[in-house]
Amino acid sequence: MIKITIICVGKIKESFFRDAISEYQKRLSKFCNLSIVEVADEKTPDNASPATEDLIRKKEAERILKHVKTGTYLIGLEIDGKMLDSKELASHIDNLSLSGKSDIGFVIGGSLGLDKSVTSACDYHLSFSKMTFPHQLMRVVLLEQIYRAFKILANEPYHK
Repeated sequence: MIKITIICVGKIKESFFRDAISEYQKRLSKFCNLSIVEVADEKTPDNASPATEDLIRKKEAERILKHVKTGTYLIGLEIDGKMLDSKELASHIDNLSLSGKSDIGFVIGGSLGLDKSVTSACDYHLSFSKMTFPHQLMRVVLLEQIYRAFKILANEPYHK
């Protein structure tokens, strides 16, 4: 069974996001072994300088990279990544599995995005939009799209 790990910065504070995440975790248990790893976020001061923002990203990156296991195919969620439709994401996951890569990780950065050290560790760079989304909401959107991908691969009707 495919192992999916989502490494994300910050905790989910809103109960409605936690409820949605819990629902997708339950649904995905039929298709994969899913784990979600939360790493602490850094507080960003108002009017932070570029140097301060870089330091924040670096601290979050250290926490993220501690959870990346050797052999994991790592996908970074990045605004400048490649945009895929749902069927293309399903196909990408399927191709990884067929090529023997059954441990797939997704990384969601904090409010300032991902540090270069994380993006360079990624095997693939995925974008859901050119728009910026709250990282808490992005976790729900990512889980829904992973679920949709598995439903597509199982030829089940959810994705229509």
